[in-house]
Amino acid sequence: MRRTQLYEFHVKSAKMTTFAGFEMPLWYRGITEEHLAVRNNVGIFDVSHMGRIIITGRDAERFLNYVITNDVSTLTPNSALYTVMCNESGGIIDDCVVSRIAQDKFLLVPNATNREKDYNWLVQNAKGYDVKIQEVSDESAMLAVQGPKAEKTLQEICPEDLGRIERFKGASTELANVEVFISRTGYTGEDGFEIYVWNASLEKPDNAIKVWNAILEAGKKFGIETCGLGARDTLRLEAGLCLYGSDIDESITPLEARLGFVVKFQKDTFIGKNALLKQKEESVKRRRVGLQMIEQGIPRQGFKVYNDDGVVIGQITSGTFSPILRCGIAMAYIQTQQSQEGNIVNVEIRGRKAKAKIVAFPFYDQEKYGYRRKTPS
Repeated sequence: MRRTQLYEFHVKSAKMTTFAGFEMPLWYRGITEEHLAVRNNVGIFDVSHMGRIIITGRDAERFLNYVITNDVSTLTPNSALYTVMCNESGGIIDDCVVSRIAQDKFLLVPNATNREKDYNWLVQNAKGYDVKIQEVSDESAMLAVQGPKAEKTLQEICPEDLGRIERFKGASTELANVEVFISRTGYTGEDGFEIYVWNASLEKPDNAIKVWNAILEAGKKFGIETCGLGARDTLRLEAGLCLYGSDIDESITPLEARLGFVVKFQKDTFIGKNALLKQKEESVKRRRVGLQMIEQGIPRQGFKVYNDDGVVIGQITSGTFSPILRCGIAMAYIQTQQSQEGNIVNVEIRGRKAKAKIVAFPFYDQEKYGYRRKTPS
């Protein structure tokens, strides 16, 4: 079983679990408390189980544009984008964030479950390109500080003016006198930052521990909570963000997953382009939707979705109890002709059918929660 640089901290204060071969914190004070801290104040996550792959070289941009669906030529240094990598059939190999650190240097962050798969896929497809692909996950740590008070928390220990860093932009800077790359990105729907601590190996984790402790100290006056994978999952679900292996995988295309905004068909070529163009022309037969329970019950992965005639029209890929809405919510793939927002469907929960409504993502009121909120933090 693998561990992150912050394992010793977690094991003393968290309920631990295993995920993607890692021993990780599931929760500290409790999933709901941690979830609400991120929605209302600030939370910190150890996400070092995620991958970090550095791609450099004269052909770095051209190579990445071949293996991902989005367009990295639009990125200036210190900016990032969300994308997917597809196989030749258009199925999703992974969804990831790519940052342009310098003109010919990129950082690709795979999901924890796909670290080896993504690295091998990149190497396999790099033939003929002048690129160097480095797996640096074990030599670096990754933290996420999320919530409306994330900026205020980090500003306490950062010389950079964080207010000038826009969403999906970043900077090479210092936190607590440790060199880091920081980007205004996250997996919660809230404003926040992801922090890459470069010189922090599993054998010498001191820099990761120093930054973690400094953030916790700086965040005390803002109500910071240490957060585990439990809250990470409920937060991303409320925000309508996919989890690889549940909501997306190699049998699902970005068009079915409603991730068409990351597929740039105007590019000359990318892996999966022809299959996706064909699917776009023929239109998708199923779509990812949000379900909000009208009747009691927590929808879970694998539960079937029915129309009023009792016909199965889809299946849930992930579900939970929403601490903000105080009801069950889920993502499901539904037959396209039945997937309109506002439609009422039935979810089979432990042998009984409970009504749910198809709703837009995110599930919460964006005027009150999330990075677009209008209420002051």
